[in-house]
Amino acid sequence: MEFTARDRLRLLAALGAMPLSACAGGGGGSSPAPPASPPAPPVSPPPPPPSSTATLKQVFATEFEIGAAVQTAQVTGGTVDQSLAETHFSSFTSEFEMKANIISPAQGTYNFDPADGLLAFARANGAKVRGHALLWYRSTPGYFTVGTASDVRDKLETYIAEVAGRYAGDIYAWDVVNEVVSDSGTDTYRQDDWLQAVGKDYIDWAFTAARAADPAAKLFINDYSTEFAGKRGRLITVIRDLLDRGIPLDGVGHQFHLSRGIDPNQVLAAIDDIDALGAGLEQHVTELDISVYSDPPECFESGVNCQTGYGTASSDVPDRVYKEQAQLYRDLFEGFKARDSVTSVSLWGIRDSQSWLNNFPVSRSNYPLLFDPDGDPKSAFLAITDPDYVI
Repeated sequence: MEFTARDRLRLLAALGAMPLSACAGGGGGSSPAPPASPPAPPVSPPPPPPSSTATLKQVFATEFEIGAAVQTAQVTGGTVDQSLAETHFSSFTSEFEMKANIISPAQGTYNFDPADGLLAFARANGAKVRGHALLWYRSTPGYFTVGTASDVRDKLETYIAEVAGRYAGDIYAWDVVNEVVSDSGTDTYRQDDWLQAVGKDYIDWAFTAARAADPAAKLFINDYSTEFAGKRGRLITVIRDLLDRGIPLDGVGHQFHLSRGIDPNQVLAAIDDIDALGAGLEQHVTELDISVYSDPPECFESGVNCQTGYGTASSDVPDRVYKEQAQLYRDLFEGFKARDSVTSVSLWGIRDSQSWLNNFPVSRSNYPLLFDPDGDPKSAFLAITDPDYVI
């Protein structure tokens, strides 16, 4: 079943060395030991605790970019998040500060300060930046879709030329259009203000303008619930249409906001079905997290029948739940590594305490990421960084 209503509230201490304890003992006497039965076979010592010195960007350096969604204030001022970001991630996505309602809330006016701050942080740390997003219906100021089709096109193309042109050479990939596919089985395209104003042509205009503004940037279509066959099928219809007409499209982004208990093969099928198009499209996991809850569809649709929260401390969550979460993370990352088209994987956040899932679909403490509220690595982190870690 598909989650048909999605809110988009986009609201890192270096790892402490894990103490290694060692036991040593021995003894002996000067007198020979009495006769005894043959000694038992030696018992292999238990494996050492997993190393806390592993970093995500080292572990996945030869596989794909490993990223996180952040806000500029998170990664400045010597915060825990800044330390985690500098240590672990090779790519960053602006959680909301590169969207149109922040950059250009009024026609012809631009505020690039927050986005510039993130770019400066990434540059100082040798990291890349994914641009998110040039066009998203939820962050579109009203002036964009007012007027004739020619007026709407001119405003969109001017905005993209200003934004993508400003960051040409600094942003390696753009989510050009975000969430344009319908959640309804009766429609292919989302019935939003853009579609109502000019039909689906706005998608073409956005990709063409982005290519003109920055020919080197990879251009992506990004959407959620692609782990569900129906939504994925509609996305593929849109992709085929773009490719057939020569619209510049380099890749597909998957927003994998998952619930504990989902079959990893169901998720990986989204990657495989895009590969099966034979178009050579790159694929990015753009927004990955795994809720510790297993909620029914109506929880996401209308906020009812949601699982009661475990509590406000990470220790309130049963160990079995963290184990299930860690196993799912491991299975997914193994699957991503096995698929050459996957060139970037980004977590939607850094620490559990700042995840958007603390407020969606209902308000309750959630623990969906790799680092706990204090910035310490969870079992999920160890599961994907240490193949010998026993879950």
